[in-house]
Amino acid sequence: MPCLCLRMVCVVGRLIVIEGLDGSGKQTLARSLATDARSAGIRVATLAFPRYGVGVHADLIRDALYGRLGDLTDSVHGMALLFALDRRDALPDIHQALDQHDVLLLDRYISANAAYAAARLGAPDIPNDIAAWVRELEVTRFGLPQPDLQILLDTDPGTAALRARNRARAEAGRALDRFEADAALQQRTSAMYAALATQEYLSPWRVLQPGPDGHVEATPDLLTDVE
Repeated sequence: MPCLCLRMVCVVGRLIVIEGLDGSGKQTLARSLATDARSAGIRVATLAFPRYGVGVHADLIRDALYGRLGDLTDSVHGMALLFALDRRDALPDIHQALDQHDVLLLDRYISANAAYAAARLGAPDIPNDIAAWVRELEVTRFGLPQPDLQILLDTDPGTAALRARNRARAEAGRALDRFEADAALQQRTSAMYAALATQEYLSPWRVLQPGPDGHVEATPDLLTDVE
């Protein structure tokens, strides 16, 4: 297995990310892949961003998304910075997981910040360069490792929105946040995810499209067949 030395830390595991809209099925896919991979003898660690209840910056994100921090959500760059700081706080855990496992499987990572921030500024209809700004901030300045592979779960935005609403009704105290409740934002973010995948932003991408029943064809090989 190749070894990449990053800031004196030897990273031996593969960093694989599942990206997609709120309600796209990322958690379900991550759980299924991790379970199947472990059954096949692959050492897998998992982590989801934002780390609500774990990191102070993640909890500030949650407060902002529910309107408890005034007009903070009006600032695209301010929110993007909070998301990036949550990942920066998790950097020691990321390095440790990569050092001790074959695969670190993440539910969202840097590209989520790029996709949502770009969409909030009007992309893809209104082009902007915030994806480059996010990369400079998170990779160059904060030293976050780039993924080996990103998996886009390309769920229809309407289907994802319905799932998010059903989840909000089913879970006590789990109302839709400002991003989840913005249907137009979710549509633009879906388009931005597709654009980032086409550009191979940060890494190679694999695009998975759920079937009519929501099932996704994915096997543990997806976590190991990384060029």
